[in-house]
Parts: sequence; C-alpha cells; structure tokens
Amino acid sequence: MSGQKPFVTITPLGGLGEIGLNCTTLTTPEGMVMIDCGLMFPSDYHLGVDIIIPRFDHALENKDELKGVVITHGHEDHIGALPWLLSEVTVPVYASPFALALIEHKLKEHNLADKVPLVPVLPGEPVTLAGCVFHFLPVCHSIIDGYGIGIETPVGRIIHTGDFKLDPDPLNGPGTDLEMFRAFAGEPGARLLLSDSTNVENEGHSLSEREVFASLHRFFTDSKGRIVVTLFSSHIQRIQEVFDCAKETGRSVVVNGRSLVNNIEMARELGRLTPPPGLYLDPAAMPNLPDDEVVLLVTGSQGEPLSALSRIVRGDHKHLSIHAGDTVIMSSRLIPGNAIAVTRLINELYRRGAEVYYESVRAIHASGHAHKDELTAMLEAVRPEYFIPVHGEYRHLVKHRRLAVSQGVAPQKALLIEDGQPVTLTPDSMRLEEPIEAESILVDGKGVGDVGQIVLKERHLLGDEGIVIATLVLDKKTLDILHGPEVLSKGFVFEQQFNHVLEDARCIILDVLDETGPDDIDGLQDKMRSALRRFFRKVMGRDPVVIPVVTIV
Repeated sequence: MSGQKPFVTITPLGGLGEIGLNCTTLTTPEGMVMIDCGLMFPSDYHLGVDIIIPRFDHALENKDELKGVVITHGHEDHIGALPWLLSEVTVPVYASPFALALIEHKLKEHNLADKVPLVPVLPGEPVTLAGCVFHFLPVCHSIIDGYGIGIETPVGRIIHTGDFKLDPDPLNGPGTDLEMFRAFAGEPGARLLLSDSTNVENEGHSLSEREVFASLHRFFTDSKGRIVVTLFSSHIQRIQEVFDCAKETGRSVVVNGRSLVNNIEMARELGRLTPPPGLYLDPAAMPNLPDDEVVLLVTGSQGEPLSALSRIVRGDHKHLSIHAGDTVIMSSRLIPGNAIAVTRLINELYRRGAEVYYESVRAIHASGHAHKDELTAMLEAVRPEYFIPVHGEYRHLVKHRRLAVSQGVAPQKALLIEDGQPVTLTPDSMRLEEPIEAESILVDGKGVGDVGQIVLKERHLLGDEGIVIATLVLDKKTLDILHGPEVLSKGFVFEQQFNHVLEDARCIILDVLDETGPDDIDGLQDKMRSALRRFFRKVMGRDPVVIPVVTIV
C-alpha cells in the first residue's frame, strides 16, 4: 500500500444528524483509526429499546486494518458503544486517564477488560497510528480530561475539536487553549476542521462554570434545611464544587446512586477529586444530623425511574426521604425526550414540600458545548481550508456550515455530510465517496440488531390498539371443533366489562368456519383475521392486532 497516492478518508458512522452515537473512522493507505465510539439513548418512539449504537460493519469488514480507537472524552455518547465493537475486534483504546477508568469499568461489566489494551494518553505525548500522528489538545467540557485531537496526516493537518467550550477562567484544568489549536494548525491554517455543532443556535458565549459555582454557593449559604443536588455522575468538576460548598458551610455530603459512587471513587483514586471531611458513600452509615448540616448528592437528574432521586420521591428508598423545606438543585441540562419524566419528578418534589431549582429558573448548570461566538473563535484560530460540522442534529450542521462560510471558508469546501458519507482528502482536493450503510443498531436486552423498524411499528400498533388472540382446534378428518373458539384480549378491552363483545367475536369465528369448505381450510386464519378486524372496527371503532391460531390435530 506504500505506493499509493496519499489520502485520508473520513467516514462518520454516527453523530452527524443526531445528538449522540459519535463515531468516525479515519482511513489512510496504512490503516484505519476510529475516533470515539458512542451510543445514543432511545426516545419515546423506541419502545422497549435499551440503547442505540452505531453500525460497525464498515470497521469490522476492515478489522485487519483497524489500528486502534482514539477517544476524545468519557461521556457515554463517545465511549458507550465500545463493548459492542470490542467484542468483535481486539484493538487498543487510547484515552485520557479518567476516560480510561470509565472505559475499564464498562468493559469489566462485559467481561472484556482483560482482552483490550487500554493506553493512557496525555497532552504533549503524541501517538502514531496508521501513518498519522495524533496530538491531544486539552479542552474545557462538562467532564474532566477532555481532548480535541490534532492529526498530522500525509495530506495535511486535521483538527477534530471533540466536545468543547471556551471558558476564559476555568475552575479546574487548563481550559480550551485556542493558541494551542492555532499553533497546531500552523500557517496558513489547518487543512480540515471537524467541529462540535451542538450549540451553534445559541448566540454569544456559554455560561462560565464560575457562575454556576457562585449560584451553588448562594444556595449552600442561604438554605436553612437540607440541600439535595442531582447532576450527571460524570461531571467531576461539578461534584467537586458541591464538595467545596459543603466543606465551607459545614455540611456533610451523603452520596447515593451507583454511577455517582463509582465515578467519585475513580476520580479520587486518580487524584482528580478532593472529598470533604464528612463524606458518606453509603446512606446507611450517615449519622443522625440536623437538616441544615446535610447535603444529599444523588442520581436522577433526568427523572430515570430507578435512580436514587426517583426512589426517594416515591418513598421506595430504605434510608432517604424528602423533607418539607428541602432545597432540590437539578444541576444538569434536560436531555430531549426526558421532559415528561423530569416534570413529573419536579411536581412530586413540590408535593412533598421541597423547593426545586433547575436550569431554566437559575444559573445552576453550564453547557459543555460552545455557543456561536466560541465556534467563531475556533474557526478564526484554526483557519481551515476545508470544514465539516460534526456532533449535531441536521439543522445544527447546516447552521454551523453557514457560520464557517461567513468566516471565510469557501462554500464548496464547507461540506455538509451525514452518517455513512465518506469524504476523501488528497494533497490537492477533497471528494465524496459512495455512501455506506450506517443505519444505527437497536439494542434490546441481549438482542443486538434484532429489533428494527418493522418490530418497532408492531410495538406501536400493540401499544395503540392492543392485541386479540383467537384460537381454534379442529379435528383433522372431520374438521369438527375440538376446542374453542377462544378469544383473548390484551390491551384491547377489559374482558369482564366487554365480555359480550368477545362472545360476539366467537360467533364471528363460527360463521367464518361454516363458510369455509374443506378445500379452503388453509385460508381459514386469514379469513378469521379479516372478519374480526372488520367486526372490531364496526363495533368498537378500534383496530387491534388480531392473531388467529388454528390447530388441526
């Protein structure tokens, strides 16, 4: 392959056209590297589905060429799908120490930790893969140890921002150093920039984490009763802010929620988190303290039914409950699709006498994604010849492309692509390749990919109108009825109240049987289905899923 003309092909497998599923391959004549390997959480439409992962066919078909996976940071939409990839192919994973700790924990749950080389990477320590040199550029985000990636390739320098924001005075870490990005891009600028598009619709600058800390500090100072804080369990910096406020105001912190406990322990072992003197990771060990000396740090910011906060509100928790006068701080953004669950949770908290504060009413959460002015500053620093917006829904990609053009990128060199559309960069051009299959995979329990659009449609039909099962057993020789007909309703009608409807349905089946001759017995099930559906539409105005079962013995 060494005789080939230099090229780099960028193939997005997820993250372009949706929030989540971030996964991209970079291919050169010397091999392939995957950048991020994330999942997406299901929406209300995905009935019963646990998670959604990228389609890895493209990588697995070329798994002998896959040299490794490079991770920008440890959020689920960037690392969550790794177990499904690494169960099929064994390659090293390169990530920051904290991201690797999260990944290792995840791989242990899938019995893969001993099979996968986990390689820590740090700023100033580049890694060479597939003939390219990967540099790790620290960025400010809503998780510690996030990186943008600068890639030296045979066709020029490529920059992938990862998820980032610009915070001029970050509470923790180096922040996003635009001068470092500018220096890596060189003169006259980078060949290609792939940049986070999530908040392109938001004007100005994102909220500073110092503003969030100031808001939290006011709550800790002014609240007379207990404080209950719920947040994303991976937001180590925000957790440290809670710890710092608790220490300063003389409160003990009680943590509940498995993911919070795990992440706190990992960050503490890595020296990235300093706990306060009174920290209890087990509510059962908490001493009997006055309300004004207690902070509960719990999972459940998205209203998840099995989370600590939801169980506390329902009264299902063994050790914790909501007290009248509690101040509840929901220090996280609302993930689309969770609005109903979160609203229900907030209402229940108020019903129990708590006062609830959330992002729309107080400055208690700062997004980890750059707003429009920050995206403009990144474009000005990198000065790319070519530009591809990533990490966003389609409207975000469109608006980010427009922004890049307004900042001097030639319109024909600002590419709007989606999942499955490869783009090849050569020393003197860029071209679109033939699209590949990139429809995401639904994971339901232990089934991977066995639930698709047809199954989801059936689930919606079942959820909308219910199901009716009609059974009939006939004698093989005489076609006399040996058992039935029986009509069973699930999610269609309440059988005791509408038994007369089901009795009439049994009569419909008998009528169909009388009209069916011995030579047409194979079509009996279809006739039963059609007759029952007509009957239910006429009598009830409903169209349930009808499953006729005819057994001939």
